[in-house]
Amino acid sequence: MASEIHVDNIGTRFSITIQESGSGVDISGASTKDVIFRKPDDEVIVRSGVFLTDGTDGKIYYDTASGDLDEAGHYKLQAKIITSSGTYFTNIHDFKTHCNL
Repeated sequence: MASEIHVDNIGTRFSITIQESGSGVDISGASTKDVIFRKPDDEVIVRSGVFLTDGTDGKIYYDTASGDLDEAGHYKLQAKIITSSGTYFTNIHDFKTHCNL
């Protein structure tokens, strides 16, 4: 059975790789690692991402907390990284959050 994301899931991990030309970018010196969600009602929430390793591979993650996935429907997800050399945004990813029984 395929995994689905459901309303009120807590601890669902969203992993994001910041990349350029298909390779992970070294973001180990990033001062900001935001994970931005746009909910189905267009509310935007910003959460702090965490390095998956040491940041040299461009990988961050965020584990959802209470209230993050409180609506069924289509969400959008994007990361924002700020380093000494600039501010960078990832591609926008879409995902669906399903109702519970």
